[in-house]
Amino acid sequence: MIKGGTGGGRTQTGLRFEQRTDIKQLFEQIDGYELKQSSNKTGYEIWFKGDLLAYCFKKRELYRFLEQESYCIDWKKYLSKRLEPDNALFVIVRDTLFIIEIKFQQVLGSVDEKLQTCDFKRKQYSKLVRDLNWRVEYVYVLNDWFRKPEYKDTLDYIHAMNCHYLFNEIPLKWLGLPHE
Repeated sequence: MIKGGTGGGRTQTGLRFEQRTDIKQLFEQIDGYELKQSSNKTGYEIWFKGDLLAYCFKKRELYRFLEQESYCIDWKKYLSKRLEPDNALFVIVRDTLFIIEIKFQQVLGSVDEKLQTCDFKRKQYSKLVRDLNWRVEYVYVLNDWFRKPEYKDTLDYIHAMNCHYLFNEIPLKWLGLPHE
């Protein structure tokens, strides 16, 4: 990432993240994809060539989505405290909820400890959607700051906890979504 730069432009094969990226904005930039606001402020529907493929959410939109009549999930029955993801993506054909946390650093900060919470958070989200038989994948999108040798142990830990990290971009294929 170039400080003050605009980044990757229109990508066709992945979601290219920057410091304050909204997943909705990324899909709007990819040819063939269309976003429609869901009812009741429950995020956005993601369509590709006329087919509904996924839903995307920010923060509390995920909980409003799960409270709808078709799911009837009251988070208080599963969790003692609500977690609010930077971005969440439910891919319908995979029955998979991706929790996507964006962590971009340019100077030393408190993100180091936050990276070590992935296992707990993945398990909490899994409890939340257990009755729906959804899988949960917890993924960090990191910038190149985290390629430094001092993050090796933390990155190894993320994988050991069955969580994921990617640098700057999530390929659509990795999510199970088509691209042109």
